[in-house]
Amino acid sequence: VVLDEVERRRGISAALVYPFMRSLMESPFPAPGKTIKVKTFLPGAGNEVLELRRPTDSRLEHVDFECLFTCLSVRQLIRIFASLLLERRVIFVADKLSTLSSCSHAVVALLYPFSWQHTFIPVLPASMIDIVCCPTPFLVGLLSSSLPKLKELPVEEALMVNLGSDRFIRQMDDEDTLLPRKLQAALEQALERKNELISQDSDSDSDDECNTLNGLVSEVFIRFFVETVGHYSLFLTQSEKGERAFQREAFRKSVASKSIRRFLEVFMESQMFAGFIQDRELRKCRAKGLFEQRVEQYLEELPDTEQSGMNKFLRGLGNKMKFLHKKN
Repeated sequence: VVLDEVERRRGISAALVYPFMRSLMESPFPAPGKTIKVKTFLPGAGNEVLELRRPTDSRLEHVDFECLFTCLSVRQLIRIFASLLLERRVIFVADKLSTLSSCSHAVVALLYPFSWQHTFIPVLPASMIDIVCCPTPFLVGLLSSSLPKLKELPVEEALMVNLGSDRFIRQMDDEDTLLPRKLQAALEQALERKNELISQDSDSDSDDECNTLNGLVSEVFIRFFVETVGHYSLFLTQSEKGERAFQREAFRKSVASKSIRRFLEVFMESQMFAGFIQDRELRKCRAKGLFEQRVEQYLEELPDTEQSGMNKFLRGLGNKMKFLHKKN
């Protein structure tokens, strides 16, 4: 919302941006679930009052998954997700600052419980465009006006995404093969059915559609990680001194699915995975969070070997998505 307002003012005159930002900075930071009102002035429109509400769930408070589905098809989104999981270089291109910022933050949020460990610049200034020549992983956003310059640069292998046309400007051509096949199909099906799954939840006491979509999408991707690494805690051993150590090979080999084992072989080499495990090894008490809650439920399901693939994935999302509205 803030970036949309900045864009609106910048379209009239750059001089209007500073007073707006100053007014915003002088406003108190709202508590979770609360709203603040910011008074602004715009030539031609006069005095305006902008209402900004901070979401109750702080994990998703800077995230709007709606923008991803507005700009991208489900298939393209999953390809981008897979590329980020394997810590590749990804460049978003769009006409608006708000699109770049919203989509960049949203796609990184899909990685929860993992965290992007590399360069992350949602809106890269044109003067710094040479950063895209960097050989290390990154996720950056560029305005469309920088596209001609981008195409001239000697960019290493990267996935370039035009958010305005749902097309890849450049790709590696293996994006469809990076994730375990059955889980990728389950991800696609769940996301394609997102509206149906949301509308099924007649018990919802939430009237905020965006939060409901955020909750659903978050749960879908959490389920992917639960299915692939949800058994990690079974392979954290503790020494007599109380030090925890992760049994890497035993963890990977314990997975029955060959495609998940192959995926883990690559994913376990990522800094994302290393950071996740290191955090768990160094903790004095068990991690607590939505992912851990879902893992607990998953481990209780494990003896039920009859479920597999798509049905297991969708069933794991919960009966009519009821847990989306539980307060965690």
